[in-house]
This record gives sequence, structure tokens and C-alpha cells, in this order.
Amino acid sequence: MTRPEPHIDVRPITVADIPDWIRALNTGFLRTPDVTETEIADRASYIDPTRTLAAFDTGRCVATFRSFAQELTAVGGTPVPADAISNVTVTPTHRRRGLLTRMMTHDLTAAKARGDVVATLIAAEYPIYGRYGFGPATWTAQWTIDVPRTGLDPRWSGPDDGGRIDLVDPADVRKIGPELYERVRRAQPGAVDRDDRWWQVQTGALRLDRSPWTEPFFAVYRSADGHVEGLVSYTADDHWSDGKKQPLNTATVNWLNTTTPAAERNLWRYLCSIDWIMTVKCGWRAPDDLLPFFLPDPRAAGITSQADWLWVRILDVVRALEARTYDRAGTLVLEVVDGAGLAGGRFRLEAAADGSASCTPTTATAELTLDIADLATLWLGDESAVRLAALGRVREERAGAAVVADALLRTSRRPWCPDVF
Repeated sequence: MTRPEPHIDVRPITVADIPDWIRALNTGFLRTPDVTETEIADRASYIDPTRTLAAFDTGRCVATFRSFAQELTAVGGTPVPADAISNVTVTPTHRRRGLLTRMMTHDLTAAKARGDVVATLIAAEYPIYGRYGFGPATWTAQWTIDVPRTGLDPRWSGPDDGGRIDLVDPADVRKIGPELYERVRRAQPGAVDRDDRWWQVQTGALRLDRSPWTEPFFAVYRSADGHVEGLVSYTADDHWSDGKKQPLNTATVNWLNTTTPAAERNLWRYLCSIDWIMTVKCGWRAPDDLLPFFLPDPRAAGITSQADWLWVRILDVVRALEARTYDRAGTLVLEVVDGAGLAGGRFRLEAAADGSASCTPTTATAELTLDIADLATLWLGDESAVRLAALGRVREERAGAAVVADALLRTSRRPWCPDVF
């Protein structure tokens, strides 16, 4: 049961609060609570204190919350401004006192006033964020490839399409990676932008106290005309059978980004061709990834986990629905319920044959009623309104409205967010 305690001060932190804020963050994530000077300096270099919240009880930080500016790719490739939420903790001694609600309300209200279209987060636990209007908008899956079972030709020596694969150094990745990823994320609904710090951390130029560094291998795929179309980061272990008679090594993919199916196919083929590698762990991929079907025996790639990933909270229904594109023309009147009062109302969505759309407030009779969290689940095209109606999460006010919603909103490929934040 929530026990609001107004005497606990919830506010943006100051620079002087950073050490105490980090200690509370580490405590909440069950990491050792000690705080190093390196950690303090690193946090101070990139967090915005005005968007970094904390709850203080008699001067001690007992809850943490941070947001930052982000771009999220909508269906069709338009980036929309997002309020990315991270570092959310409440110290075990202060649970069920309304601290998260106070911090979330503060942040979402500021994001709405700032003009952000959506808020985003990666949910550590499923039940928490629906009550704040967030819905799971993308899912992710992990595959493990049993290399000997794939049926791939062990004599493979490189791409047969005129392209080539080369190993590159971290400095090369920092040069070619950002431009490649910009092309990737502009074409991938659900993807978010990466800043320079992301590339520094991923290539070891910036090393963090709590993230032991093992330099990965980096391989780039270039097409026949020399264009960079794919990049993969991976590590490998050193594991042999008893008696050192049989290599049983595993390659673990940190991330693999491509702009073409040819690059994707050839990089997976490369990983499965490395001497001594018997298993490839693919990392987090889209749930409808092409990976298994690049293999002669798709069953050699088994799903080891599948879960919700990026959660979205719509802050501006009009701008969100107008930012994305549509595969067909159609009209739908939506009654959007928002308990927080940030983005609810009745809206007429009119999609044109050219893929554009207009969304306007209306007094016309609603055809489909749904919560703001369920609209977020539908917005990127991953979920079905017919499924949600069967679950009782959306209500048809006109028979067949959920089918119309699916025709307008669902996408041929599933959205995917390659990153965690």
C-alpha cells in the first residue's frame, strides 16, 4: 500500500548531490554502494542535473530518476523527440511511499511542456510502468546458433557477392560506425539515436569503473562498390573439451547493425565460419529477425529468450499519429483515455493513400476506445488491436473498428530497438 510522505523532498539534484545520488542508484540496483571519484566525474560529465531527480529523507538520497533528450524513429523513418527515462530506483527502506509516482509525474509534466512527443524506457520489471501510461512497443529475442548443425559449407572463405569483410580497430569503428548507424536507425522503427559517448564506451575509449573492459573484435562488411553496409562487435571465449582435443568456443555478439540483407547474411555467415567457434550467441535482435532463415537448417538457431523491450508513453497523440506513415488510406475515430490527464481525448485519424495522415480532436462518435498505454503499444505497429480487443484492453464502439485499426497501424516488419539505456 502506498504511503505518501510529503516530508520527503523530491527535487532535481545539484552537482553536490551527485555522490549521494550515485550511492542510492547503486543500492537500488544491488551493486556495491561505494562511490569512486572516477564514477562521480563520469556522471558529472553527461547528466543534466535539471533532469536528474532524487528523493531525500532527512538529507539522504533514497530514490533516483534521470531523463535525457532522445530521438525515436517512428514508422516511416521520421525521428520524434522523446523523453528517455533511465536510472530509476527506490531504496528498499522507502518502497510503497509514492516516490516513483512523484518523480515520474514531475518528469512527464516537464516533458509534455517541453514538447516531447513520447517518453521511453526499458522496463526492468513488467508490472511497474503501465500505471504511468507506458506500453510495451517493441520486443526482442536472443538466438543461440549451434554452428555444426547449420549445414553451412565449412569451406566458406568470404562473401560471394563481390563484397568483403575486414577486421577493424576501435578507432576505425568510431569513424565509420556513427554514419552507418544513422542510416540503420532512420530505416528502423523503434530505434533510438546514439551519441558520441555510446561509441566511446563501446570501443573502450571511455572505460567505466563498474564495466570491466574486454576489447571486442570488430568486423565490417563492404559491398562490391566499397560502401560500408554492416558492422559487428563480438567477443570469443577460450573453451576446449577435456583433454584439449575438441574446441568448444563461443562467439558472443554485442551488436550487429546492417543496412542491407546482404550485409546481415554475410556477417552472420562470417561469425559461423570462424575456426574453433562451435556456438554463436546473437545478442538482442528483432523478434522477426532474418537470422534463422539465413541458415540451411533454421533449427540450428534456437530462441533462448524473448521479452518486451522498449516501452513508450505518448505525450502528444496528434503529433505521434501524424509523425508516422500508413500503408493505406482510412479513417478511425479514437477515444484515448489518459488517467494522468496529459494526452487523452477524442481524435479523428485520417490516413491518405500517399502514407501521410492528419489527426485532429473531434466530437464525432468514437469507434475505438483505448487507454493511452495501449495506443503506445499500437503506435509503432507491433501489436494488433484485434488481439487487444480479445483481451479486453480496447473496446470497439463500432463493430469492425479493431480490424480497421490493424489495417492502418500494423507494419509488415516488427519494430525493434537495438539499444538499452
